[in-house]
Amino acid sequence: MSPSTPERRLARLEWTVLRRLDGLLQGDYRTVFRGHGLDLADIREYAFGDDVRHIDWNVTARLDAPYVREFLEDREITAQFLLDLSPSVDFGTADRRKRDLLIDFTGILARLLTRHGNRVGATMYGAHVERVVPARGGRIQVLRLLNELERRPRLERAPLTSLSELIDAGLRALKRRSLVFVISDFFSSQGWEDRLTMLARRHETLAVRLVDPRENELPDVGPLILTDSETGEQLWVNTHDGGFRSRLTAAARRREQHLAEAFAKAGVDVLVLRTDEDLVRSIVRFAYARKQRAARSVAARASA
Repeated sequence: MSPSTPERRLARLEWTVLRRLDGLLQGDYRTVFRGHGLDLADIREYAFGDDVRHIDWNVTARLDAPYVREFLEDREITAQFLLDLSPSVDFGTADRRKRDLLIDFTGILARLLTRHGNRVGATMYGAHVERVVPARGGRIQVLRLLNELERRPRLERAPLTSLSELIDAGLRALKRRSLVFVISDFFSSQGWEDRLTMLARRHETLAVRLVDPRENELPDVGPLILTDSETGEQLWVNTHDGGFRSRLTAAARRREQHLAEAFAKAGVDVLVLRTDEDLVRSIVRFAYARKQRAARSVAARASA
């Protein structure tokens, strides 16, 4: 692989993704993705444009007017990417693989953060936790991350993914409150759900879920041989069989419900990245949905 590949990828992301995000969000990404310092500086009356998530409801109730908390924000934010690079992430039936989404999202968010003086690092999981990149700032750090991801070989098979191991490694590596992105398709052995809850209690955490449309339903295309991307096990199926397709769809719905419950219990927002959807559109939809949820929460508490 040419050593200039990470530079070309980053230049493409800056031109095709970052510029569009700047134009569509107009700076709102700072309240969507950025964490805040822990030290309370002051409480003042709410003004138009303030982040509604900072409303102090106890003070608001006592004074019968909305008040917001002001924080002494850290001079720099530390962001950590917990990256699932297990074999199932190499799957993709649309325009790209889930791994391509992971690399592009990591690159654009890392660049977005470092250009504002923040530091980014990563923990990478394949068959196990294979690499920890310490957090640093600057464009060179973004290129370092992209280079690590692009030169990481595809695994033909591996043990069943353990997101618990990945999240535990992240918890060990983070010594101060950080902004954490858990990027995975969340095909994993059980147990990660409680670890995610623990992570979210200590750090501002976002789950970034990688999705391919064929994981939820199969078209009627006749006999197929399906291969488990992690174990290598093969299974012959006949997609003409409507009963088989219905069972597959039902299993996918049960998994969707389980994931939704796990994310809700952990209290983390979820950004879904699909292999058949534009990356910018996914990020912007997530940003606006997060703002609308915050606004609805304020309205509900005000009317209570």
